[in-house]
Amino acid sequence: MTATPFATLLIANRGEIARRINRTARRMGLRTVAVYSAPDANAPHVREADLAVAIGGARPAESYGSIEAVVDAALRSGAGAVHPGYGFLAENAAFARACRAAGLVFVGPSAEAIEAMGDKSGAKRLVRAVGVPCIPGVEDAGLDDAALASHAATIGFPLMIKASAGGGGRGMRRVERAADFSAALRSARSEARAAFGDDGVILERALAGVRHVEVQVFADRHGHAVHLGERDCSVQRRHQKLVEETPSPAVDPALRARLGATALDVLRAVRYEGAGTVEFLLDGDGNHWFMEMNTRLQVEHPVTEAITGLDLVEWQLRVARGEPLPLAQDEIRLSGHAIEVRLCAEDPAHGHLPQAGRLVAWRAPEAVRVEDALESGIEIAPYYDSMIAKVIAHAPDRDASRRALARALDALVAFGPPTNRAFLARCLRDPVFAAGGATTTFLDERGAALGEADAASRAGPAASAGSDRLLRLAALLLVQPSQRASHPLAHRWPAPLRLAVDGDEHAVAATRLDAQCVAIETAGRREVLECLGAADGTLRWRGEDGVLAEAAWARDGDTLWVQHAGRELRVEDRTHRAARRDVAAGAGGEVRASMAGRIVAVLAREGERVEAGAPLVTLEAMKMEHVHAAPCAGVLKAVSVAAGEQVAAGRVLAVVA
Repeated sequence: MTATPFATLLIANRGEIARRINRTARRMGLRTVAVYSAPDANAPHVREADLAVAIGGARPAESYGSIEAVVDAALRSGAGAVHPGYGFLAENAAFARACRAAGLVFVGPSAEAIEAMGDKSGAKRLVRAVGVPCIPGVEDAGLDDAALASHAATIGFPLMIKASAGGGGRGMRRVERAADFSAALRSARSEARAAFGDDGVILERALAGVRHVEVQVFADRHGHAVHLGERDCSVQRRHQKLVEETPSPAVDPALRARLGATALDVLRAVRYEGAGTVEFLLDGDGNHWFMEMNTRLQVEHPVTEAITGLDLVEWQLRVARGEPLPLAQDEIRLSGHAIEVRLCAEDPAHGHLPQAGRLVAWRAPEAVRVEDALESGIEIAPYYDSMIAKVIAHAPDRDASRRALARALDALVAFGPPTNRAFLARCLRDPVFAAGGATTTFLDERGAALGEADAASRAGPAASAGSDRLLRLAALLLVQPSQRASHPLAHRWPAPLRLAVDGDEHAVAATRLDAQCVAIETAGRREVLECLGAADGTLRWRGEDGVLAEAAWARDGDTLWVQHAGRELRVEDRTHRAARRDVAAGAGGEVRASMAGRIVAVLAREGERVEAGAPLVTLEAMKMEHVHAAPCAGVLKAVSVAAGEQVAAGRVLAVVA
């Protein structure tokens, strides 16, 4: 076998995965090269690499997806190899081929293997030939809409529409009834075209009550292949994984051996080299069906690293250099249980819509592994996926891992755009998940209940004692004593505060009793709190019960964040503002952009009559499409945007009269 040594590695990615690869590469003695778009010029992944090359581009997300720019950066920096990470160019056969043509080692499988497994319909034909069971459906990605509708009627509902050219939940729709098929197909094609440059789709029967289980595999150019156990990725929202764990609570040693053997059969169907993941659906009887193979490192690889004690990026680099796999199958040991959650910039209280903006304060918990590229003051951009960090816990058993991770999420601080931090903690504590019973329908069945706490906190402090306490802590912070001695008349004089939570104002009276104690009255209840210090973003306080406690906090202008016991409240100080009259949301029939993004399609014309809920504009943000609908029935008076235009959050897109 031919060795392919290299001394300099270009990392063709950004964010946490670029930092993760950089860490291992430098430990192995390699020189590293980062690439960056203009907004990322001072990003952590750029600062930590030995060299960095700007790859420009008018649209930042497309910079990282430019084959020509990345290959040119590798050649200019003297790199001998390129690691694609995941996303962007990671499963792009043309990119792997371009690296090979330029004399660069591509850290991953061959272009031919990527091509074979990247085409879902072709991949199923390949693996079915070696006896791998596949989900029934239609695998011809070249069929037109009419033919697909005909096949859908034959397959029956519910069914899945899946982009043939990619994965990660992009271009995927579950369709419950025939009446919804055409709209879902149009949306899936549009998202697939934007994500992969190919709008071909396949159809699959939707299986109920199943788990999403995947097997980590590795192969080298010497003919060796191994699997490293399975990961359970059943907790998903919009086909995006949120919680991943290994081993799966539904897999025993015998089933693990069968899953591993099937995954290796998939490798034998195509000449493969490097890391890969074979994904299956698993029913309650232990039957498993092949879905797809991802020809790259997965987002959730840290949980496999945790239970095996191996560095999968190191394995990738060694295989790319032509070395044999470090271990044989019988030398691989699995120890304990690991769970990972994906921290996303999104708003669980408002349909999990992706969010962007400045991260005012970031503090990662110390007791667990955290993969991120964050720091206080950094901008969370609207151009990329909404995932901003991964949090991973490893313990001797599943329950200990689950509890440790939930506690870590309680301690994690991410003030700025809303995140799913608290939502994830509730998922981990949910009795169904705790018992190991979560399937792919877990969030469909439990998500509303899990989201109630977010909605309750948005409804105001009167909704819960926990939020009421946070509002009092916010008031304590706003009137805390300064380092200088205050005028004696400042004591025992009530200071009226107007504090808003999600737009709803609350009257609070705070009276300084002495240098540390403040009496706070709100909603007819009075409580005396003692401030023992508020430095470095940590408030130390004592309540009337004599219990000493701590809360995390941060302030940005008139906005104050407070977090205690896993609960978080964002408070707006309106004390010194003139009172204003609120205007009802949606008044006047305006349709505003829910976030910053790019207009993908305008679905109605000015002068056209529309019904309430009719789709008007499709906006793409954080790699997802979001349809903006008519707020009421009427005539479309104005459309103020066009396809391809970039818009800011809150921009008026259309007006219905």
